Amino acid sequence: MSDTKTKIRTFIVENYLFGDDDGLEETTSFLDEGIIDSTGILELIDFISEEFSIEVEDEELIPENLDSINNVTKFIATKQEK
Repeated sequence: MSDTKTKIRTFIVENYLFGDDDGLEETTSFLDEGIIDSTGILELIDFISEEFSIEVEDEELIPENLDSINNVTKFIATKQEK
């Protein structure tokens, strides 16, 4: 597992799943599964911004970028390429 995916998974498990990652797949939807709510998304954005030194624009706040470990990893990689 890539370092980015590991950091994202660890953040999600520690902050929203109380240390239990049972059933959390890389494609699991954070919103559909009730793992993260709207406030949690803001916390995730803060984490991404600080941990990976990227700026998340308002128009980028969409599920395709932030709704699973895979989506967040791809989003970060795209932002770091710029």
